[in-house]
Amino acid sequence: MSRILAIETSCDETSVAILEQTTVLALVTASQIKDHEAFGGVFPELASRLHTEKITFIIEQALQQGQLTFSDIDAFAATAGPGLLGSLHIGVMAAKTLAMIYDKPYIPVHHLAAHLEAAAFSQPLVYPLLGLLVSGGHTYLIHMDQPLSYRIIGETRDDAVGEAFDKIARMMNLPYPGGPEIDRLAQIGTHAYTLPKPLPDGFDFSFSGVKTHVQTLLQQHEQKKIPIHLENLAYDVQTTLLDSLFEKTSRAFATFPYRMLVIAGGVASNKGLRHRFGQWAHQENIRLVIPPPWACTDNGAMIGILASRMHDHHIHAALDHQVDPNWSLRDLKYKV
Repeated sequence: MSRILAIETSCDETSVAILEQTTVLALVTASQIKDHEAFGGVFPELASRLHTEKITFIIEQALQQGQLTFSDIDAFAATAGPGLLGSLHIGVMAAKTLAMIYDKPYIPVHHLAAHLEAAAFSQPLVYPLLGLLVSGGHTYLIHMDQPLSYRIIGETRDDAVGEAFDKIARMMNLPYPGGPEIDRLAQIGTHAYTLPKPLPDGFDFSFSGVKTHVQTLLQQHEQKKIPIHLENLAYDVQTTLLDSLFEKTSRAFATFPYRMLVIAGGVASNKGLRHRFGQWAHQENIRLVIPPPWACTDNGAMIGILASRMHDHHIHAALDHQVDPNWSLRDLKYKV
């Protein structure tokens, strides 16, 4: 089996993993959450500078953890998009440099596709499958009729669901990152505030209306000096957003003889989401796969698992392949 050294630097995580297929031999991640906390979100220039400072050390730590040397690696991979331009360049240049020095293939990995492939850390993927990709920057419903095949059948028309969670949390003066904090508060809250149901036609999503309604609600309560019950508001925010995800996904799943539902991305670690979809899958006897929480957030292992699949199909790239911060899933046309 081939060994892949994979690098993830698309946003605010500097992460390196070494894999043999789905076996993680090493995984080292340096988070920047504390560094960006003061900004209430990721500050791009700071992110790329921190990646530059940490990347060499993280690669060395991964090799030590796996008790390997560069000569033991069969291919080098890195996230080539989408993501922050400066951050992407750091990881890609590291992977390209190593590929050139050791005369090994270079594999540019699509960040969103890697999130979906991370479900294979839980169990093998079975096709055709429906993927629900939920993160801070993206919300998609994706039809996969075979490996490395991605067809978008639904997407957000405005904010991504993770973005909605984080923006609403900021309005509520919750700590950064806000999504997990809303999830925590929602577990102890109950229904108290009626929010609009964001349900556009088809399989598309819309979450900006919920954000605007919460902003108005908070302003009205502040003007009238009426206290907001944060736990209850968190409960209703989470319920409303998850209702939209569930309604669209369950309806899309019924339109085709899918054999599996995969939910992936940072928001897939949300406890409320896991409970809601888990109950439904159990009742309807649906094969639901969600990566373990550690594999839902950005990390080198998810880049490695997709790179490994690409390497098996001899999908490599020349060293002049460029990063693309706006790389769309629609552009992935792999032949397998």
